[in-house]
Amino acid sequence: MVDGTSEEISKAAPEKSLLAALPKKAGRNNRGVITVRHRGGGAKRKLRLIDFRRNKLGVPGRIASIEYDPNRSVRIALVHYIDGEKRYILAPINLATGSIVQSGEEADIKPGCALPLGSIPVGTLVHNIEFEPGKGGRVVHSAGGAAQILGTEGKYVSLRLPSGELRRFHNRCWATVGQLGNVNHKNTVYGKAGRRRWLGWRPVVRGSAMSPRDHPHGGGEGRSPLGMPPKTPWGKPALGPKTRRRRKPLNRLIIARRK
Repeated sequence: MVDGTSEEISKAAPEKSLLAALPKKAGRNNRGVITVRHRGGGAKRKLRLIDFRRNKLGVPGRIASIEYDPNRSVRIALVHYIDGEKRYILAPINLATGSIVQSGEEADIKPGCALPLGSIPVGTLVHNIEFEPGKGGRVVHSAGGAAQILGTEGKYVSLRLPSGELRRFHNRCWATVGQLGNVNHKNTVYGKAGRRRWLGWRPVVRGSAMSPRDHPHGGGEGRSPLGMPPKTPWGKPALGPKTRRRRKPLNRLIIARRK
């Protein structure tokens, strides 16, 4: 395996007008309770404001640079529109400095352009897909990700998502053409524990190494078997039970689940 490459990055410093403060949460909610374990520390970051809505219709823009974003696995592209506005978008494969992108129903079918799903040909790879028209892209945001358009039936378009799930989307939902870049991100070798700490990940401790008061698997003299089906630190079954929330408006559009 190889480390993630940075050859496509063309600019080191981000656009200051598109930065925002990103306070650290260390996996805690608004009550200070840890809701995501093993998070904390890490390098200080600023949030890059990404244009997930792609609602600047009919205005062409030129890709000024491809940049690193510490908050996501995919690279981001800085777009300079002809009216002077600047925005960040997710950078797909084959999007380079100097490329022209546009949003709108008449936009070209080429990487970085955004259109309604009903206007994109069958077989095209897309990313940054809306669940509901006008709400902004919600799915397929990570490095190497792409969904494929399989067909159209009435006012719905069928897509195969990166997980393998087949799902219908309304044909007025917008998506961006192309497969997201930095495909080799999944092959990254971190090499040492400290590099994970820089990214905000703290150590993971086995439950069997804890005391009985800290974990159901803890305690015993020497090394002990679990003595029970695997459980979380809070005593709930760790293997098998479904954890997906029942969201009927979205679930009814699933054609085939990822399994």
